Amino acid sequence: MVVLSDLLTDLADESADLDALVAPLSVADWAGPTPAAGWTIAHQIAHLAWTDHMALLAATDAEAFYATVMTAPDPTRMVDAGAEAFLAPPVDLLARWRTGRTALTDALVAVPTGEKLPWYGTRMSATSMATARIMETWAHGEDVADTLGVARAPSDRLRHVAHLGVRTLGHGFAAHGREAPTTPVRVELAAPGGGTWTWGPGDAADRLSGPARDFCLLVTRRRHRADLALLATGPVADEWLDVAQAFAGPPGDGREPAGRGGGTA
Repeated sequence: MVVLSDLLTDLADESADLDALVAPLSVADWAGPTPAAGWTIAHQIAHLAWTDHMALLAATDAEAFYATVMTAPDPTRMVDAGAEAFLAPPVDLLARWRTGRTALTDALVAVPTGEKLPWYGTRMSATSMATARIMETWAHGEDVADTLGVARAPSDRLRHVAHLGVRTLGHGFAAHGREAPTTPVRVELAAPGGGTWTWGPGDAADRLSGPARDFCLLVTRRRHRADLALLATGPVADEWLDVAQAFAGPPGDGREPAGRGGGTA
């Protein structure tokens, strides 16, 4: 069983990895367009800072969190609007992100055991929130790395992203307007550090296997299924490759196969 302190350590390490990637960049680099349509590297970090802020509100002031949701001028643009609102000169934006993620860590530690925090369309425990922050930080870090032409070595922190991806199987179908399946899927992923991570019953007819990083790219909608070494057996597993989504909210347009452009934030 994963404990909160371990998750927060991995979140800090994942954040530090991305921080080291963006901290040395020039102002011009921060303005570079990323694979997410309309978003620069600055937008990516601003989004993380904004989402950390919203998670902090959820952990410390549920009424204030709900108020921001209820008063949003256009709920369909909430993510874009949040990133835009948190944009600032790189040195200030970096400081804001660092301060915010530290404050969020302290707040999650203080959440009483068993308490559920409000979130978009759901409620989640402090451990689930920390897992979601790891997922977001890694995914947006991939966008930054893609922009800079940097190949980041995958770490075993991806297990958290993969776990969230498996748990949100039904959500992915629902987010695309499809009925959530009841058929179990066996997932077997090659871990970056060696060995295999598994979920689901061993005798399930529907199966999905491949590299853990590829699965994580799929469930964060950072790559099209055609560009990933994932093998799906059975109708549910195959359809899952089209709709997998580990994050809350609408799915966006997704990524086109390599060479065809496109993108989503």
